Amino acid sequence: MTAILDWIWLTQRARLGAKGQRALVERFGTPEELWRADQEALERAGIPPTARKTLLDKDLAAARAILARCEEAGLSLVTLADPAYPARLRLVADAPVLLYYRGTLPGEDRPIVGLVGARDADGQGLALARRLGGEIAACGGLVCTGLAKGVDAQSAEGALEAGGRVIGVLGCGPDVVYPRENAALFARTAEAGCLLSEYPPGTAPNARHFPVRNRLISALSDGVAVVRARSQSGSLITARWAAAQGRDVFAVPGDPADPLSQGCNALLRDGAYAAASGWDVLRHYEYRYPKTVARASCPPPRSAEASGARHPASGAPASDAQPPVGAQTVRPSLPEDLPPIQRQIAEALLDGPLQLDALIDRTGLPASRILPELTLLQIKKLITQKPGKTYELSGG
Repeated sequence: MTAILDWIWLTQRARLGAKGQRALVERFGTPEELWRADQEALERAGIPPTARKTLLDKDLAAARAILARCEEAGLSLVTLADPAYPARLRLVADAPVLLYYRGTLPGEDRPIVGLVGARDADGQGLALARRLGGEIAACGGLVCTGLAKGVDAQSAEGALEAGGRVIGVLGCGPDVVYPRENAALFARTAEAGCLLSEYPPGTAPNARHFPVRNRLISALSDGVAVVRARSQSGSLITARWAAAQGRDVFAVPGDPADPLSQGCNALLRDGAYAAASGWDVLRHYEYRYPKTVARASCPPPRSAEASGARHPASGAPASDAQPPVGAQTVRPSLPEDLPPIQRQIAEALLDGPLQLDALIDRTGLPASRILPELTLLQIKKLITQKPGKTYELSGG
């Protein structure tokens, strides 16, 4: 019990930050050794004066109060030194040295997808978030979200309805329900997955906490999917965190005139994967989690349904299918009213899928010109983006 007090004590030292706390643990070996360090030891370690001052405060009263509150609220704690600490999160430099949670921490046996989006999404956006959450769970993935109003809550509801698990990452203490109307959702999430926070129990929601919280959603996930987002939004902060942490970024294409789709369309222009179904996301992780990602249990992408492509359960995916020997390949027809540049791109794909670099070479168009048109072609459902930034005609 004494050891956990040292970890709590460290997280309560002012102005160190998660990255600074981790660096200190790595420098001294354990928080206990850091707690024992006197002025001379801290100076020898090169600790700056402002940090030395807070580290020389050895009072454990606040740590004992936090631990007592955890016990009263039925909360668990996990430290960076614990094998149960989420492995994905451990890999990022600013991972919290201590997490508070209620429920069961996620394992490493299945993909985790961060689902985020606008709090004020319209009915169509909310329905889409709920469907995507359910499809990701049906495919064998876990949904990670902030449990905020709107897209976050609906994606969690969809995953739970499908019998899946949800990781709710909070910008407040794990015993604090925010927003209050999501109390039932919080309870179900803790029962079927976990509520997770780097903030101790009793910490009230604070506007400064949420952008910081977003880095945990992305770090815990294999990829982050943005359902609806304005051009300036917290969801785009999460997407930027994901890209910086080496995670995949997905976005749901939308009407260019809709302000709630402008952020998603911008991500697509920057190279995010287009996603209109749970399988559009989970198919990227089938090779990594072959025992848990079940293609047969997840509905096929709508583009495959529209083109009559085979359901993955019946064999190889449509993009891998080969025509019988001697059969004539039928090229899909292109709309007559297709703008010239979009037609140029689509015609370059008539002979088969191309990676982005090859498509740029084939068309002679610069990346800055071709990426917006690729987004529009995906919105029109004329082309599909596949793993490895490869594009193909949806009807090919």
